[in-house]
Amino acid sequence: MGVTPEVTLNGTLTCSSQEELSRVIEGVDAHIALTRAEAGCIAFGVVQTDNPMVWSVSERFTNAASFEAHQTRAAASDWAALTKGIERDYQISGLK
Repeated sequence: MGVTPEVTLNGTLTCSSQEELSRVIEGVDAHIALTRAEAGCIAFGVVQTDNPMVWSVSERFTNAASFEAHQTRAAASDWAALTKGIERDYQISGLK
């Protein structure tokens, strides 16, 4: 039996207005805390870059099942509602 690969996501969340930026700031700390508490989360960060409108996103999960569980939870969360419509540019590796 082979080793299940880790799943990583890296990219950016880019706000196009002060209103979008305010929504990200409102929800980011809770989103980070909830995600880091999930089973299978190895590392998770959403960090404002030198450009305050752009956030660097990095995620690392033990396997596809834990990553997909995170995606399902996050899609139904306050974070999803707060950040709806904000531009995301992500690259995911480790999924088949």
